[in-house]
Amino acid sequence: MHSHSLRVCATALLAAACGLLQAQAKPNFSGTWKLNAAKSDFGAMPAPETRTDTITHQDPDLKDSYTQRRQTGEFASEMKYSTDGKETTSSVGGNEIKTTAKWDGDDLAIAGKTQFNGANVTMNDRWSLSPDGKTLTIQRHVNSPMGETEQKIVLEKQ
Repeated sequence: MHSHSLRVCATALLAAACGLLQAQAKPNFSGTWKLNAAKSDFGAMPAPETRTDTITHQDPDLKDSYTQRRQTGEFASEMKYSTDGKETTSSVGGNEIKTTAKWDGDDLAIAGKTQFNGANVTMNDRWSLSPDGKTLTIQRHVNSPMGETEQKIVLEKQ
């Protein structure tokens, strides 16, 4: 009788601990994602014709390899982030971008800074995953000498 109640208690504690761990697990952005241009808004910037992101995410390491096509041609790049707030450096089109990423609840907040044609540009991204895990929305605020613009980039899991 005693060992049975101990086993029930241990099982209940284990289940509670697992439930707690699951509740604290952060979203995982891994996967192949395609731009939904109709749901996206690029603000003052022209929208790409196509965009595909391949994201590899093993917290705290997150790598986003993406390809986008515009009228001017196809462009591929890779961004690396560390979700624990460590600064990372990526190169996009010959420009060095320094970023820091950290969790804000279930969203990932990414602050980036770069120089473009000698001018300082800052970007603040907020990545959020839909509850079903099928839609990644990136809210982006860009501040540059040409002014400020808001973008909403909606990507759908393939």
